Amino acid sequence: MKFNYGKIFLLGFGFFGVSVIWSVYNAFVPLFLEGRFGLPSTVVGFFMTLDNIAALFIQPPVGAWSDRLRTPIGRRMPFILIGAPVGALVFGLIPLASVLPLFVACTTTLLLSMALWRTPVVALMPDITPSQYRSQANGIINFMGGLGAIIAFLVGGRLYASNPAFPFWMGSGLVLAAVLLLFLFIKEPREYEPTEHRPALLQSLREVLAEDDKSALRLFLAIFFWFVGYNAIEAFFTLYATKHLGLSESDGAGLLGHLSLFFVLFALVSGFIGARLGRRLTISIGIILLGGLILTIFLLPAATLAAPLARVPLLGTVRVISLFLMGAGVAWALININSLPMVVDMVENARIGTYTGLYYLFSTLAAIAGPNINGWVIYLNNNNYNTVMMVAPVFMALALLMMLGVRRGEARRVPVEAL
Repeated sequence: MKFNYGKIFLLGFGFFGVSVIWSVYNAFVPLFLEGRFGLPSTVVGFFMTLDNIAALFIQPPVGAWSDRLRTPIGRRMPFILIGAPVGALVFGLIPLASVLPLFVACTTTLLLSMALWRTPVVALMPDITPSQYRSQANGIINFMGGLGAIIAFLVGGRLYASNPAFPFWMGSGLVLAAVLLLFLFIKEPREYEPTEHRPALLQSLREVLAEDDKSALRLFLAIFFWFVGYNAIEAFFTLYATKHLGLSESDGAGLLGHLSLFFVLFALVSGFIGARLGRRLTISIGIILLGGLILTIFLLPAATLAAPLARVPLLGTVRVISLFLMGAGVAWALININSLPMVVDMVENARIGTYTGLYYLFSTLAAIAGPNINGWVIYLNNNNYNTVMMVAPVFMALALLMMLGVRRGEARRVPVEAL
């Protein structure tokens, strides 16, 4: 197996499509729920976890299923070609739904279809990438995903100000274009590593729990903890910006774009740092940095955070909080870029899809817990949206504690000819 940067950039378009959809969804669906339908923060928090509840039951078994599937177009591509077009279609209908039952029907269909193709498109990366290049490759596809988030937040924020439906229609079109590029230019391996022992997802989870070396379990728990902290903030950030900082809805989405921009700028660098320093150390540095930055945001007054510093082309108004969010983007890159490569390098290639599914099992559980935890924290503190920033540092500390016991998952040093 050879490493080709061009193929990885093309594969990144699949992650680009996923990122556009979820970034637009997380930025603007809470505004619809609170503004259009008048739902309280606890219900908004629960609603924003429905996508993760769907993913919890669909993504892990789909990952294991895709390991076993054999078709003329590959084992991952069938899921992508079914799930992505359906998701793109219903995503464009979400802003047109004026009554809650129709809105729920559109979002439910979106959640099911997106869960069908998320794990297979991510599992394609290790399928076509040798072990020692997986941090760099994950940096590339997350770079592409970050571009999708920037487009969603910065361009989508301006489109939303013109018409709330425009960012959703933009997302639908970009997903269809991304999947077309994947189908045309990414060819899956024709032969797969044979193995007589290929346990299903639940059996793999039982093996993780029973291992004497708890590295895999500790890593999965760390993934759970840092995603609880991060997703809790993302789900409520536009409401935090409007309710606590006193900014407009489009400005709130733009601030998330500042985080995404620096995630993108540091995505490729994070992969190389992980290869040089080691994945565990790189992730640990990111956890400490992210927890510290979010804690500082919580402690500073709203007027200070919202104070404008400059107006920059593309970014719009850069505020004091933007500086902390930019640092958070760098920290999140250090964590996120190196975590999936650690997971898949704990197992042989024949079980990559299964362990990718386990990765999404724990990250999805976290994405369910995070918004619900913050929804109740906000509610119990008399709708004080600043408490959104209180939860993340606690869970980052727990993630760091878990990472201290991880002993496996670094790159396997196998000589490979690189193109």
